Amino acid sequence: MDHNLQSGSTHEFVEKLQERQKKDQKNRENQGSDSPSKKLPNKTH
Repeated sequence: MDHNLQSGSTHEFVEKLQERQKKDQKNRENQGSDSPSKKLPNKTH
C-alpha cells in the first residue's frame, strides 16, 4: 500500500491526518474534563 502514496494522493493523506488530529484533540478534551473512571465504567474497584 506504500506505493499508493506516491500516486499524488497527498490531499487524501492530509485529510486523513487532519481527521486523526481532530479525533485526538476531542479525546484529549474528554479525558481532561471527565473523570478517568468514566473511561472504564466496568472497573469500579
